[in-house]
Amino acid sequence: MRRLKRAVALTALLPCLAMAAPATLESPAAASAQARKQADVGLALTKVSPKTIRENSKIEISGVAKNRTDGRLGGLSVRLRYGTQPVSSRSQLDQFASARPQQLPNIGPQQRLANTAEPGATQNWKFKTSTRALQLNVTAGTPGVYPVGVEVLDSAQQVVGGVTTFLTFMPKQGNSKPVAISWVWPLIDRMHRTDDKTFFDDQLTSDMSPNGRLNTLVDAAASTDTPVTWGIDPALLDDAQRMAAGEYTVNPLGSGKPVQKGKSMVAAAWLAALKKALNGDPYFTVPYGDPDVVALVRHKMTRDIDVAFDDRNTGVATQALGRPADAHVAWPPHGAGGPGTLEQLSKNTLKDGGAFLMSSSQFQNPPTGAPPNAATAIQTEAGKKDALLYDEKLNKIVSNGKAGPLQTEQRFLAETAMIAAEAPNLQRTVVVAPDRHWNPAPGLAENLLQYTQDAEWLREMPLSKIESSGAQARTFNGYPDAFERYELGEAHLAQVRAVSRRAATFQSVLTNDINISHERALLRMQSVAWRVMPRRAKLVRNALADQVESDMQQVRIVTTKNKRVLMGGSSGKLPVLVENTLSNQSVKVRLVASSENSAKLQLGELDPEEAVIELQPGERAQRWIPAQAAGNGNFRVRLDLVIPDSGGRTLGSGETITVVTTGYGQLALLITGGGLAVLFVGVGVRAIRARRRRKAEAGGDGSTGVGPAGAGEPGDGFSGPGFAQPGIPASELPGTGTPTPGPSAPGT
Repeated sequence: MRRLKRAVALTALLPCLAMAAPATLESPAAASAQARKQADVGLALTKVSPKTIRENSKIEISGVAKNRTDGRLGGLSVRLRYGTQPVSSRSQLDQFASARPQQLPNIGPQQRLANTAEPGATQNWKFKTSTRALQLNVTAGTPGVYPVGVEVLDSAQQVVGGVTTFLTFMPKQGNSKPVAISWVWPLIDRMHRTDDKTFFDDQLTSDMSPNGRLNTLVDAAASTDTPVTWGIDPALLDDAQRMAAGEYTVNPLGSGKPVQKGKSMVAAAWLAALKKALNGDPYFTVPYGDPDVVALVRHKMTRDIDVAFDDRNTGVATQALGRPADAHVAWPPHGAGGPGTLEQLSKNTLKDGGAFLMSSSQFQNPPTGAPPNAATAIQTEAGKKDALLYDEKLNKIVSNGKAGPLQTEQRFLAETAMIAAEAPNLQRTVVVAPDRHWNPAPGLAENLLQYTQDAEWLREMPLSKIESSGAQARTFNGYPDAFERYELGEAHLAQVRAVSRRAATFQSVLTNDINISHERALLRMQSVAWRVMPRRAKLVRNALADQVESDMQQVRIVTTKNKRVLMGGSSGKLPVLVENTLSNQSVKVRLVASSENSAKLQLGELDPEEAVIELQPGERAQRWIPAQAAGNGNFRVRLDLVIPDSGGRTLGSGETITVVTTGYGQLALLITGGGLAVLFVGVGVRAIRARRRRKAEAGGDGSTGVGPAGAGEPGDGFSGPGFAQPGIPASELPGTGTPTPGPSAPGT
């Protein structure tokens, strides 16, 4: 399984392999520039055996070649090159590692690569030889390192690809003292949460899964007996615990579409595996969120450093791992820091002993000319403190993700063998502390720990023993000015401070059990990981600011839609409603109202016990503000929620309402209302009469029904004059004759 993982990893790395093209041995910087030119044929090593060669060893070097061009490459072949003389120093070793194999003087066997002619085609290759066949000039009593390379030639015998590695020789009778070596095992990650409730990605699920970065580191440490000292960020454990505790929300930056995730069994399993892997190994914690301590000191934000070190935040590690940190190590970002940084780290970490963990590049070699060791001391404002210097060159070799894992292993063995050979009669000490976000290829981390235990020129040692081995006098170079441009900048930190002030304002109104806090979210925004992710830092910072504002708006003054209040008369009381819509947090605020035109509208004060309002989750409370108007008009009133006992600091942006005053008192309103009622009754009566008259006119022949009627004859009870209809002429009554001459009756 391990071989399969390695083969997969190497195949994936093939497109990334580069080929240097110097005419002579070059400096690492020049070689780095050449590495940007991709070779036509990529090579990767899959086997170098044995790891330590002897005088009679049989040697096998094998790998894979890949045509990385878009065209056909015919007539390719691969051959071995090597040097028979041992490398004389670590600087020469660095030169060989950066050079093309063709710089090596000796040529070995050659074989064809017939299957790599087509674009993208790959072919395995293998060389078998021996120590005697290579005629190596072996060393006596001390380890020796020999460069060996493989190069690819085209049909014109021009080099079109190559790779360089090293063979490490160890005589049967060694007389050098083994190098004491200790590992610092980093378990630190970039940030993944906006606030305590919301993740902006779910990358940790992948990283904690089998073959994921974090899972690989835990498994590697658990698989060997090589002692390590763990360096852990409590924020990482905090993230894992949050995922393992129950459902959590992932809201990708800029998407606005949160996704609900179930309880993470992956995170729970990873935490359990980590707890088991520690198995008594010492560990220390960096400040919560691994802040850019150097930048915080530069911008006078040292209080935030104290908060990040506080047990309420670093104590997450104790809770997750079941025991407190038992190593006292202060590790500044990238192993570098100035006097102010060292003072802050010393104050928070080294009060009861311990040591700084710093890069060897920040110190000069011993003035006596003695080979450098890991333990030294450094002067701080708190006095002289121990310092452990990790080997910068070894760190770069181990942490380099571009080289293939087998190349890294061979280079690690070669470098440590050279350290042993430099001063074979002296006890050397070395500390290796890979990059904070180390992402080793599958199998690499485990193999490095195993080689630390197996190599005859190495002796694994706990970090505490190296610390107590005796400080070597070395001069501290100070913090390089050029490093400042890599730190978190003023623009980012200024905006974090602004969000922090808003969060502190909100925090000051919370009462009883505090269930909402932005403290850890703000600490995560100061992580050194943001140095290389400025765009993402801005998005997360803005999302956190929005969340703080949203939380603050849950405690607010409720107004009508038009924000207007009517007050009749010269005095009255203005209703004000305050609500707390937070689901799990009680609050306490003080209501303050002020008139923008106190000459026209004066406001009274609430009683002290009424002005201070305590609200449980989901609760509302109403208050009545006394008011006195000096005339009619519209007057603006400012309403604010003030933090009790804060000197007038307000919560949120408050509200401004308009009070409309009419100038009428209650008696005037009653008189006016009564007069209007009488007027309305009179108008109503006249309207009813007019309506009846119109109906009468519409139902008859034109008579009004109130004028004189014609003389009717009596009979059958029909009335004459006064009937609501015209009188009935006598001629129309039964038994009568024709009418006598005379005036016509009305209506005829």
